[in-house]
Amino acid sequence: MNSETEALDCEPACHGSDQEIERIKSSLVEDSIAYKMSELFKALGDPTRIKLIYALAQKELCVHDLTQVLNMGQSAVSHQLRYLRNLRIVKRRKEGKTVFYSLDDNHVEQIFLQTHQHISHQ
Repeated sequence: MNSETEALDCEPACHGSDQEIERIKSSLVEDSIAYKMSELFKALGDPTRIKLIYALAQKELCVHDLTQVLNMGQSAVSHQLRYLRNLRIVKRRKEGKTVFYSLDDNHVEQIFLQTHQHISHQ
């Protein structure tokens, strides 16, 4: 047996933790919430969207400004913003003909900053 196999197997005398297992099973996140959480993490799984979120964490920006910051075309930026808006990661505010984008709320910023901290520390 190698160490990977050993880590996956219980001792022959192990009878589990029936009470704990039942408590954990009864407290699992609901399927609909698990799905929404996985969608959020999928959205954060794209480097372009990460850069976009990082820019918006610093300041509310219009699409034109975002195209300049990301060095991308307006169509591509708009597509990413629509995707993030549908997931309530970003929100928009219209001022005349100009649409400004920002992070939807502080939770989004905190998730992003915590993830960045986690990846950056050694």
